[in-house]
Amino acid sequence: MPVHQITDPDDDRIADYRALTDVELRTRWEPPHGLFIAEGELVLRRALRAGYPARSFLVDAKRVDQLADLDTGDAPVYAATPDVLEKATGFHVHRGVLASFRRRPLPDAAGVLAAARRVAILEDVNNHTNLGAIFRGAAALGIDAVLLSPTCADPLYRRSVRVSMGEVFAVPYAKFARWPDGLDQVRQAGFTVLALTPAVDAVPIQRLTPAQRARAALLLGAEGPGLTAAAQAASDVRVVVPMRRGVDSLNVAAAAAVAFWELGRDDPPFGG
Repeated sequence: MPVHQITDPDDDRIADYRALTDVELRTRWEPPHGLFIAEGELVLRRALRAGYPARSFLVDAKRVDQLADLDTGDAPVYAATPDVLEKATGFHVHRGVLASFRRRPLPDAAGVLAAARRVAILEDVNNHTNLGAIFRGAAALGIDAVLLSPTCADPLYRRSVRVSMGEVFAVPYAKFARWPDGLDQVRQAGFTVLALTPAVDAVPIQRLTPAQRARAALLLGAEGPGLTAAAQAASDVRVVVPMRRGVDSLNVAAAAAVAFWELGRDDPPFGG
């Protein structure tokens, strides 16, 4: 595995990694250029296993050996000191390993729904940390796919990928072109749309009927505002996670995990 030493943080060969902490810049740069960044050895290995083609690798010069067993193909491996890495990326790369990958075309919602039994639908979830945590919970707790409203954050943004521990590569996802019209498509595919809300008149999620659980599409809103009135009106049932001690709501990723577990509690034991 040939390694190319980088001594200048402005070297054009590592342009993919420039200013990684600038969310606005990265949002404008990554999707149009068909790339995303993976941070950490575990995450990049999961991206490779999921079949994403690597564009390049950028590592702390002391950690090059961590990639020695990888088939990097035609993707160059660049090595630099921690100081050069920090100046190029805008942060201290304490995991010491970054990689740039090519995106793949997203499947359409119809295809994702056809292959799923239980899905999560996200409306306006634009916090990358919450998005990554929801994907990790979905992978762990029996959600087959995630569908996104047009204004959701990018699941392949570096922070989302990192927080998900690479599970964004394991859960199929698609974006609706129109919202909330896309919920009609979900219903036509045979799902019951369950709007998760802290409303006092919502149905406790553990009291759903077997028919409502059979093909469940759990609808989740953004942290703070929650689901819009239009999305709730387009759902079949409003559900709530009952809480105690006067607590009125949970972080959306925490609420999602609780609801995912409840919807799948009668599934056979997971085999890994």
